[in-house]
Amino acid sequence: MPGHTPNTSYLHERGAHYLAVVKRNHPGLHERVRRLPWRDIRLDHVERTRTHHRDEIRRLKTAAFAHIDYPHARQTLQVVHWRRDMGTGKLTTERIYLVTSLPPGAADGSELAAWIRSHWHIENQLHHVRDRTFHEDASHIRTRHLPRVMAGLRNLAIGIHRQDGHTNIAAALRHTARNHLRPLTALGLA
Repeated sequence: MPGHTPNTSYLHERGAHYLAVVKRNHPGLHERVRRLPWRDIRLDHVERTRTHHRDEIRRLKTAAFAHIDYPHARQTLQVVHWRRDMGTGKLTTERIYLVTSLPPGAADGSELAAWIRSHWHIENQLHHVRDRTFHEDASHIRTRHLPRVMAGLRNLAIGIHRQDGHTNIAAALRHTARNHLRPLTALGLA
């Protein structure tokens, strides 16, 4: 995952650890982690919650390894998330893989689960909006610094709308787009 290497090295050089999601847009690493013998690995943590008319179960497993192609990684994690909509009865299952620089035994399953939940909160606040609202993962911009510039512009737009009190960024973008002066007003330029 070349995009994460500078961040992981930066943290490692300062004695910090990281927890990184392994996404499908890095197929080699994702496939290696997915193919680990997860069925044979013991369960480290289970959490069951009932929120927003949903019944959810999250199961966490961790596996230590000698080498995987990710800087300073010491463990990989699998989170299986079952979600049942209480109204419709629809069941969805999601498998998420992560890597961490934490050595085995440095954190137990409940601590890792709490850190992952914190990560998802950030992911939902920023990255989810960038992925879903701006379709960042589908972007064909790959030249030099342009992906980073576009990510910065997307973050700026999200930050401005959140600062204005908007929680639904897609609705805020639609509202702003309806009048050519609204973007300038949001930026404090009109």
